[in-house]
Formats: sequence, structure tokens, C-alpha cells
Amino acid sequence: MSQLRANSFSQAISADVIRTYVQRVYAWMVGGLLLTGATAFMVSGSEVLLAAIFGTPLKWVVLLAPIAMVWFLAARVDQMQPSTAAGLFIAYSIANGLSFAAIFLVYDLGSIFQVFLIAAGMYGAAAAYGFFTKRDLSGMGSFLFMGLIGLILASIVNIFLGSSVLEFAVSVIGVLIFTGLTAYDMSRIKEQAIVMYAGEGLAHKRAIVGALSLYLNFINLFLYLLRLFGNRD
Repeated sequence: MSQLRANSFSQAISADVIRTYVQRVYAWMVGGLLLTGATAFMVSGSEVLLAAIFGTPLKWVVLLAPIAMVWFLAARVDQMQPSTAAGLFIAYSIANGLSFAAIFLVYDLGSIFQVFLIAAGMYGAAAAYGFFTKRDLSGMGSFLFMGLIGLILASIVNIFLGSSVLEFAVSVIGVLIFTGLTAYDMSRIKEQAIVMYAGEGLAHKRAIVGALSLYLNFINLFLYLLRLFGNRD
């Protein structure tokens, strides 16, 4: 069944269309990551901005706004203009950068860079597998989603327990889940390339949503690896 599905898909969409669509998704994802990183680095170097964000109630806006943006973009993208979806993704990337400035205060810069390289390597390998594999990865989706729910619940429980053992376990499981999600989402995005035949507007919006999925996977993979291997100041 999986082989039949793969053959049918390859006949429906040309390799050039798939490559063009995936490149568009990756361009948005990389752009979002660069915005987040640049914003976080800039804010971390300004005592005025740090005090304004983390020393006032504004910190709750900075922490909660990205969650609201993700939900709104995912739920309403089909009703948006392509320019609105693009603007919201850019705003989300910057908002994340504001909250991630705290990373530069907790971990030393060399450690952050080393973990980033590890995350990039793992992410690239998982994404390549998702793109090139002939296997049907759709069955992974529900399994990984349930694992993600369990991960969130365990993280909430550990807020009250403060267990270092549980924190370590959550970090390891988080790395595994988001590595798996990267492969799964890349396979899914490759199949979504058929939207390239449905018009530029829809293809543009779907590429942004795909970029958002890959962006979230990388960010979470990086954060869990940082918990495991990062050196605190």
C-alpha cells in the first residue's frame, strides 16, 4: 500500500515542482530562524531592553503572544491574504526572539553555538530522511502527537516536582520526538507540493504554514539539546 501511494504521488507531481515548493518552505523557515536569532542576540546585549521585557509585566505578553500567533496563523491561514500570513510569520519570529534573549543570559555563547551545530546536524539528517525516503511516514503522525502530549504533561508535572531525573528524561524524549516530527513533517510537506498547481496565493500560504512546522521542530530540538548539553554561565 505504501509503495502504491508513493508511486501515485510521484506520478501526480513532478520532481521540479516538489523541489521548488520545498525550497520555498525552507527559505521561509531559515528566514524565521535568522530573525529569531538576531532579535534574541540584540535584546540580550541591551540592559534597557532586558529590563523593559523581563523586569515588567510585559514579559507575559512576550511569552504568551507567540502562542496566540501560532494558533491564529494555523487556524485562519486559509482566510488570510498571503501578505497577512507572511507578516504574521515574521512578527511571530521576532516575538520569539524577544523571549529567547534569556538563553544568552543563562548559557555561555560558545555552548549555544556548539549546541546549535548539533541541532542543525540532527535536524538536517532527519529532514533529508523525510524528503528522500520512499516509506509512508503518515503513521508516525499520531504516535508522535501522543508522545508530544505526554511530553507536555510531564513538563507541567515537573514544574511542581522539580526533579532533575525527570527533567533529563523529558529532554531526551523531547529530542527524539522533535527529530521524528522533522522527518514526518518534511515527508508531509513534500506531498503538499501539489498546491503549486492550485495558484500562487495558496502555494504561498501553505509554504508559510509548512515553514512554521519546521521552524517549531528546530526550535524545540535546539532547546531540548541545550538543556542536555548546554553550559550555564
